[in-house]
Amino acid sequence: MASVEKEKYSANALTRGLEIIKLFNEEQPSLSLSEIAKHLGVSRTVPYRLLFTLQNLGYLSQDENTKRYSLTPKVLELGFSYLNSLKFPEIAQPYMETLRDEIGASCHLSILDGQEVVYVGSAPIRGISVVNVNIGLRLPAHATANGKLLLAYEPKERVTEMFHISNLTPYTDKTPTVPGELQQHLESIRQKGYAITSGEFLPDIYSVAAPIFDRTGKVVAALNVVAVESVYQEDFIDKVALPKLLEVAHLLSDYMGYSGGKTVL
Repeated sequence: MASVEKEKYSANALTRGLEIIKLFNEEQPSLSLSEIAKHLGVSRTVPYRLLFTLQNLGYLSQDENTKRYSLTPKVLELGFSYLNSLKFPEIAQPYMETLRDEIGASCHLSILDGQEVVYVGSAPIRGISVVNVNIGLRLPAHATANGKLLLAYEPKERVTEMFHISNLTPYTDKTPTVPGELQQHLESIRQKGYAITSGEFLPDIYSVAAPIFDRTGKVVAALNVVAVESVYQEDFIDKVALPKLLEVAHLLSDYMGYSGGKTVL
């Protein structure tokens, strides 16, 4: 589109309104009418109506004593709208790849669907220790670290309803098979803020998982690291993978707008 036509369809008031919002930052948490006009290079009468509108919409507040304007938390909705328009696995992918490269183990992203976890993202390593995970793969939630992690943040009544009919399918001799035993595992996971499994779904496979929260405090996905016992050192999961995993899960939760506490080892 030619510059003349762009100018023709440009909404000056909207442009100026967004420019005003962008003026506020850590160095300038509050601004007066004259300061805003000076930054925009216009007279005081130009931004006055825009400031009134932004205040009326809830994006700005004005101190009754100083008459200075400040942003309100509502401006965060603009950023969240953008984040929600993106596919979360795409957001998480570079984080998973960085984590994989730092610790040298495969990283995966998954969500809960009933009694199963569904893998929606993956950053695998290559070599003899690789554990292949295809996007869309489904595994039993009660036998995997990421599955139990996601179950731990579900309402207890919902988990009881899902697993009350019969004992759970055993995949190895370490798989929890009694609903009561599973509930004990889930309670411990929720208290710690992460899940670790050792050979519960496949022999010789260690896994650790951490939750990713959204801005409402809901767990939207699990991030997990998988290691082969025969390849990695005995304390790899506890000493190497877990601290890094919690760090990345915390960063992704921050990215999603979560303001809760950080899990501390």
